[in-house]
Order: sequence, then structure tokens, then C-alpha cells
Amino acid sequence: MFDQKLKSVENLEKRTLLHYDVVDDCSGASEDAPWLVFIHGAGGGIGTWKYQIEAFRPHYRLLLLDLRDHGLSKDVLPAFSAYDFDVICEDILAVIDALGIEKAHFLSLSIGSVILQKIDIERPKLVDRMVMAGAIFDGSLLMHVFVHSAKALSFILPYRAMYWLFSFIVLPRKNHRLSRFVFRMQSKKLTHREYMKWVGLYKPFFRLVGAYIDRNVTCKGLVVMGSQDHIFMSAAARFAAAQRHVKLAVIRNCGHVVSIEAPREFNRLALDFLAGQAVPEAVLARPVPKRWSELRAMRNKAKA
Repeated sequence: MFDQKLKSVENLEKRTLLHYDVVDDCSGASEDAPWLVFIHGAGGGIGTWKYQIEAFRPHYRLLLLDLRDHGLSKDVLPAFSAYDFDVICEDILAVIDALGIEKAHFLSLSIGSVILQKIDIERPKLVDRMVMAGAIFDGSLLMHVFVHSAKALSFILPYRAMYWLFSFIVLPRKNHRLSRFVFRMQSKKLTHREYMKWVGLYKPFFRLVGAYIDRNVTCKGLVVMGSQDHIFMSAAARFAAAQRHVKLAVIRNCGHVVSIEAPREFNRLALDFLAGQAVPEAVLARPVPKRWSELRAMRNKAKA
């Protein structure tokens, strides 16, 4: 996916670490550059960050991971019959420890923000600054209905049909087409059994977000939300308002996956924040909806 300067770790026979890529020597980034760890959402993968790599690589050493079952992180040992956030968090920390990383910035997307919340609880000294795109903090009745509906439908609908349905619920507009497309393509790498393990995270999810939203977050954080993120926006705003060190930035005219839908605006916000610069409360994006012909061409290119 990336050029020959990427360093990759593979252990196909007995994989005990997540698959990851490190970008650490591109465009002037040196061994002294800060680390930036990327945590994608459920159904995603390293490819989720294709619109961020070139923007961030001149400034940071990048660590990009495929979460358990996603991308190339298949059959990671030890195996588990069910998952909780301890399992997912320890997977990431094992890679971080193997690389000797003692301090890092973090950038997360969607449910990756919940995983990042767990990392911040377990290793607060590890987290320098964090950026949460399309962040999830909601333990409300609406979120209970949403999650429990996904669980119930998973026993009725095939996994990909269910994922297709909920991608439309979360990303319903024409300008969300690219985000839906990217996540559908990435999610095809998940099996139904793997997907069911991730759906099972809904129980520890409510406990974790409940504990985190009542916690005094001590590291500096930026929550970046799309104004059209109708499911998660209000909870993110409440969380940021209650936290002294957390700021909310809204990208207008965008949905849940702002890092894909408005990468230029999102990258600028994140880079400025990580560099300690002022970040506006809102920026305007004018995403152009992808035509179906363009998406089909992208799909065919990915298959080639």
C-alpha cells in the first residue's frame, strides 16, 4: 500500500502481534520525531487512513495498525471466544511496547475513540495528545437502541447486508458515499464469526463510556465531528463541554467519517492541534458527492 520506506512486521505462521506499518523516515521525519498512533474503527483497517498518511508523515513517526480480525491481523494469538476492550487494548499496547514507544499522540476514528479511552485509562502516561474523529461517548437510550438493534439483526440478516444497512443509517447522505464505500470495502475482510465477536463488545462498551465520560481527562484532546453526524454529535459536544482539556471542532457539511469526507479540513485541524496551535470551533467543508461510476472504478482498481 505504501512505498518501500515503510517498515512492516509479518508473522504468518504464529502471529502474536497485530499487523502494523511504521512510517518513520519519510520527508524529513527523524528518529526524534514524536510518535502518532492511528486506531481505526470497526470494519476498517490501515487503508482507512489513506487520506492522512501524506499529510502527517513529514511531522511524525506513524504507527498504523490493523485491529484484531481486520486487514492482515488474522488469527492473532492468543485466540479468544469473545472480546472485551481489555483484549483489544492489550493488542495495541503489545505493539507499542514491542516498538519501545513510551509517549505518543493518538488519532482515532469512530469506535477507535472508545478503544483510545480504554488506553488512556490503562496507560495515561503513554498518551500525549489525542485526536478523536467521529468520536463515540454516548450511553443514552438512543445508543442502546442502536446497538441492541445491530445485535438482534445480526441473527437475522447476513453480516454484509446488516453492515450495508447500518452504514446507511450512520451515513445517509449523498456526500457520505465515499465513507460508506471505504468501510464496506474494508469490512469485506471480516468473516461473520469475527464480526459477531466485535458486535459482542456492546456490553463492555456501555460500562467503559460510562466510566470515561465521568472521568477527569488530564491529557489534551481534540474531538472532531461532522455537523451531519446525527447519531453521535450531541454526546460528543456534551463530553467536550464537561472536560477542561478537551476541545470540540466541528466540520460543517460532513457526516460521521470526517477524515475521509473532508480530509483537507480534518488534517489541518489535527496537525494544528498536535502542534499546540489554536484550533477553530468550526470549519466549513464543501465535499463533492462521489458518483457511482467513480466508486465502481475505485472498487475495480482495488480488486486489480
